[in-house]
Amino acid sequence: MTENKGEVVGLVLAAGGGRRLGGRPKALLPHKGRPLVEHAVGELRAGGCTRVHVVLGARSDAVRDQASLPGCVLVDNPRWEEGMGSSLRAGLDSLTDSGARAALVSLVDQPGIGREAVARVLAAYAGPLTLAAAAYDGERGHPVLFGAGHWAGIAAAATGDRGARAYLKAHEEAVTLVECGDVARAYDIDTEADLVHLE
Repeated sequence: MTENKGEVVGLVLAAGGGRRLGGRPKALLPHKGRPLVEHAVGELRAGGCTRVHVVLGARSDAVRDQASLPGCVLVDNPRWEEGMGSSLRAGLDSLTDSGARAALVSLVDQPGIGREAVARVLAAYAGPLTLAAAAYDGERGHPVLFGAGHWAGIAAAATGDRGARAYLKAHEEAVTLVECGDVARAYDIDTEADLVHLE
């Protein structure tokens, strides 16, 4: 396996305002006694990402105050209300001069996807042209790994809530799918009903 320590930077998209959760920012939802964003960062680190960038948006000041994120690069996305695409662009932009060769992207509202899935997708890294994604029963999901050679194309295609979906579809043959259905659960925390997944 190619050495990836430090070359692949974890990127947590944590800017969402939780519109369907009564306006509670997802980063601050309580999980195992701490804000959800801390859990997401911890799982990336436990899975092998030594460096982590976190994109903040909704109530970013409160997230900075209430979440303990030592060693993380915190990236503000003032355009977070435009959707996940703007957060992905902000996150990739923050990596431009970091020396990173790839970004491993996770979503703050998917606590069922943890360190085992992170480690598996990270192991697919083979250089700056790598495209890899976790799969659940063959369906592409998160986390996803974007080699630096793809960042400009992904940023150009990332609009609204689509994130990298269009880019990955257009480059489907280049994406390495890493089955993670046996070690992770790919649910989202989007609505009040989904809060049952939090501990």
